Amino acid sequence: MPAALTIAGSDPSGGAGIQADLKTFHQFGVYGEAVITLLTVQNTMRVDGVECLAPGFVVRQIEAVLEDIPPQAAKTGALGNAGIIEALAGLAPSFGFPLVVDPVMISKHGAPLIAEDARVLVRGRLLRRAFLITPNLHEASALSGIPVTREEEMEQAARRLREMGAKNVLVKGGHLAGNAADLLLDAGGEMHWFPSPRIDTPHTHGTGCTYSAAITACLANGLPLHEAVRQAKLFITEAIRTNPGLGHGSGPVNHHAAVVRS
Repeated sequence: MPAALTIAGSDPSGGAGIQADLKTFHQFGVYGEAVITLLTVQNTMRVDGVECLAPGFVVRQIEAVLEDIPPQAAKTGALGNAGIIEALAGLAPSFGFPLVVDPVMISKHGAPLIAEDARVLVRGRLLRRAFLITPNLHEASALSGIPVTREEEMEQAARRLREMGAKNVLVKGGHLAGNAADLLLDAGGEMHWFPSPRIDTPHTHGTGCTYSAAITACLANGLPLHEAVRQAKLFITEAIRTNPGLGHGSGPVNHHAAVVRS
């Protein structure tokens, strides 16, 4: 059985973070491992607190996993502060597997999940360590310095992020008007669009975590990047469409959604 690792924060309500990642790994038939970077106090309505773990303790978790059950792919989520990002960037060159970086900056409720000074390190240190980076429109704009509100600007931001060192870039268009189209700019310079119909629902908590976890699971299963993104896009669309309607705010997606491989 292939293994995948998530290096991310904890969501006690289960919709995002390591909880969402592990559920998604399981759905794709992948053994899930988790290194916790930060703890949150949150539910579907709000985030009331964020506490980061010591960078050295995060490193020890990663080293323990790599020593015993090294994964076939890994992903990051909320990293919290500059110390954790520095530590991860220092370890990443030794990884013998692809690293998917989901540059989580703000929670669904608008709470910051990364310190301001740490954003500079994401741009300067972590991007070049990533096999794939998966920013949403806000994150793509913050990292590239290009306002991203249209498909043309998604292309511009993707190119800029490639120039900054990211090997492959997936800019997620979930916040665009109209259909939810995502753009993959691969290492060969080819652009691939993955459109899907927009689903009118407030229950989208954890979509970014779940999407990037699905891509990571597919990479762990040995799929090429384009096919990994395609299968993950189908999965997250179905997970949103069949959301269980839990909670009094922005509820979780359905992590039991069907995986479509054909």
